[in-house]
Amino acid sequence: MPIQWYPGHMAKAKREVEEKLKLVDFVIELVDARVPLSSQNPMLQHVLQQKTKMIILMKKDLADARETDRWINHFTNEGHHVIAVNVNDKQDIKHVIQLAKKVSQDKVDKLIKKGIQPRAMRAMIVGIPNVGKSTLINRLANKKIAKTGDRPGITQKQAWIKVKKDFELLDTPGILWPKFEDQTVGYRLAAIGTIKDQLLVLQDIAAFVIQHMQKHYPEIVQERYDINHDETDMWVLFNQIGRQRGALESGGQVNFDKVADIVLRDLRAGRLGRITLESVPR
Repeated sequence: MPIQWYPGHMAKAKREVEEKLKLVDFVIELVDARVPLSSQNPMLQHVLQQKTKMIILMKKDLADARETDRWINHFTNEGHHVIAVNVNDKQDIKHVIQLAKKVSQDKVDKLIKKGIQPRAMRAMIVGIPNVGKSTLINRLANKKIAKTGDRPGITQKQAWIKVKKDFELLDTPGILWPKFEDQTVGYRLAAIGTIKDQLLVLQDIAAFVIQHMQKHYPEIVQERYDINHDETDMWVLFNQIGRQRGALESGGQVNFDKVADIVLRDLRAGRLGRITLESVPR
């Protein structure tokens, strides 16, 4: 069955994005570098096409650098301005501001040519829940403005934030779409923590992560969990991981829920290394 998730405030946020789009000069769309395409909201894409778009691949420090480079080329070839960012790297934050200036320069030049004093450029910042939007805004503004957290759905109202004298950001809540017709998209977003864990069967999500790593990062999964990367029986794999990591109940049986929690926490915290869950489509 397709994963469904659509709180009321997200429906309201979508309408407000459509209404406020005319107030901005360009859009900054945040995607997760580990799942760049899956973390683009398809429900908003036709709306955002009205504006020049700058794409920021967030959490590049958790993603496979080679895959990130391929995704940058992919989005650039689609005609977008693209940058990959680690929000804890001050140089990356400077590069975001520089790219935003570059994106808005055409409009600034047109205003100057008409003899109009340019105002601060305005950008709308959009992204799915838990993509790191609030943290990026705080880094850009160099102070704590937006609420941050490690769970989705923190930001629920829109607000303007000044970034020095360079441009103004219109913050928006993270917006998901009604349901994920492609189950793989749902699994990817669940794996990185976009959807609240309470809504999902975490064993299924962990199994998806293990299978992906066996195919694309066999040496990592073997080193981390001491399992045979050729093994395909998930019951066997969960038992091996559980015994290796001490996820046992009082009777000595492996607790599969604990195993799933261990795998997902390792992925989200970067303890598995730099992992990308989605490759550029051919």
